[in-house]
Amino acid sequence: MAATELETLYYERAADGVVLLTLNRPERGNGVVPEMAADLLAALTDLERDTAVRCLVITGAGRQFSAGADLKAMRAYLDEVFPTTREPYNARVLFPVTQRLVASRLPAIAAINGGATAGGLDFALACDIRICSTAAKLGETYINLGLPPGNGGSWFLPRLVGSGLAAELALTGEIVDARRALEIGLVNRVVEPEELIPAAVELGARIAAKPWRALEATKNALRSTWQVDLATSMSSGYWAVSALHHGPDLEEGIDAFLERRPPRFDRG
Repeated sequence: MAATELETLYYERAADGVVLLTLNRPERGNGVVPEMAADLLAALTDLERDTAVRCLVITGAGRQFSAGADLKAMRAYLDEVFPTTREPYNARVLFPVTQRLVASRLPAIAAINGGATAGGLDFALACDIRICSTAAKLGETYINLGLPPGNGGSWFLPRLVGSGLAAELALTGEIVDARRALEIGLVNRVVEPEELIPAAVELGARIAAKPWRALEATKNALRSTWQVDLATSMSSGYWAVSALHHGPDLEEGIDAFLERRPPRFDRG
């Protein structure tokens, strides 16, 4: 896959089954504007159609992952548009991005290269896995602008770090460094800056090598447990497991294990 460039991002094949998507507004800290929301939805639509794509790695160009809302654009919106619409800046255009990323068939890895604050942190939290560099700074900083979390943070944070730490982060707007983020479970691992993309892509390649049906079923099962009780989760899991008994991957996985060879899963 040749690099595909949109107005605010670009994406390219990084390994077999893995696409690296880079937010590309470095001069504005990869701040979110409506055009970026539209580009993200367009990119997800394109990538989900490609059955050769199995995993997505998301990072930011320059020194920031994403600083959240572009405050210069937000100031102009408040002056020029809000008096007429009375609609919060970016809210309606961002809601579908968060929900689409969570619901996507593609496991998503956030490779957090620098600052990830407010909506930028929420975007990383919507990914399935987070790896950050030692240069990363993370914060649920909406409160510093006089706002509550606006793009899923109040839902993601308690499930990742617990209600007490979520409250502390959201109510103080504290920015934590990479070490602290790892300590509290906000990220999966921390690596040196030059190792970030290789580490994320390597993890993505390990995921992409698994059978695609099981990948989709597993992501769906993990996400659904955030919303249902144990009995409902186990019932859904039973039927997903039952359905995949009829596909080719289960027998191949068992045979490969017994024959002590790498599995040759259906790449369909």
